[in-house]
Amino acid sequence: MEVQAADAASGDRIAAGQDLSVRVPATSANLGPGFDSLGMAVSLYDTVRVRTTDSDTVRVRVRGEGQDVLPTDETHLVARTIADTIRRAGFVAGGFELECENVIPHGRGLGSSASAIVSGVLAGNALLPASARLDAAGLLHACSALEGHPDNVAPALSGALAVSWEEAGVFRSIRAGVHPDIVPVVAIPATELSTESARGLLPAAVPHRDAAANSGRAALLMHAMTTDPSLLREATEDFLHQGYRAPAMAPSADLIRALRSEGYAAVVSGAGPTVMTLAPDADQARAAEEFISAYLDAHSGQNWRVLRLGVDQDGARVVLHHR
Repeated sequence: MEVQAADAASGDRIAAGQDLSVRVPATSANLGPGFDSLGMAVSLYDTVRVRTTDSDTVRVRVRGEGQDVLPTDETHLVARTIADTIRRAGFVAGGFELECENVIPHGRGLGSSASAIVSGVLAGNALLPASARLDAAGLLHACSALEGHPDNVAPALSGALAVSWEEAGVFRSIRAGVHPDIVPVVAIPATELSTESARGLLPAAVPHRDAAANSGRAALLMHAMTTDPSLLREATEDFLHQGYRAPAMAPSADLIRALRSEGYAAVVSGAGPTVMTLAPDADQARAAEEFISAYLDAHSGQNWRVLRLGVDQDGARVVLHHR
């Protein structure tokens, strides 16, 4: 499908003939007690390629996740974000061709919407003249403002582990290195769960003792993730969100309980329903993978995918192609 790109009110048109790619990793937010503040990049990647043209037409092609349901015109989230980023800088996007290779599952708690937003902002920013481009802090704020929170976009941009917060209306983040022995294992169900639906189950207030306990676990989690992975099981205990969201993803909650009862550091990935186990070494990662597969076989979990991933260290990357 082809749709005419919307005309901007003013500004110079960006140069035609530009050609670039952006690769963005999947992310897992919260990691147990780090609700709305912690996120980690993992080795699943969405890739987009953008070519600017002389026309005013936006063409989109999608392969992989969502290829039969996502729009193929300027209303596609990545295309929309590219045009918006260019417009906010005072320029006109004009026409472009966009190819999306989607690997990150949609609606599973692995940051697919954050990946799309980061892809669009980075692509749009790279298409601008150098003098008009955002710096790293500006990119983080722009992506976080569009996503609504920074916990997924921050690790997507920086790689590794990100601690994020908002201060005086500005989104900020720091990057922390993940201990090299840690191996994420994910169990991805076939069913989706929207972040909005999951967030709607959260109470307006929690008991003070739960908040205090969660604060202690979050502090311990930073130590476990960066220095001592043997503490991951204790460090990933959550008091703020997973229990309240469990009714919306009962099979995921049951799997987490089974894993944790066996000593594994299992958590809901983001808003769910993907289950992530943070293994302290490769041996426990293999054991966790075997345990999950056996559990799913015994509980009719044929539609789940179990993947052993790596921690992405690099974050999103832009590659310029020369014609």
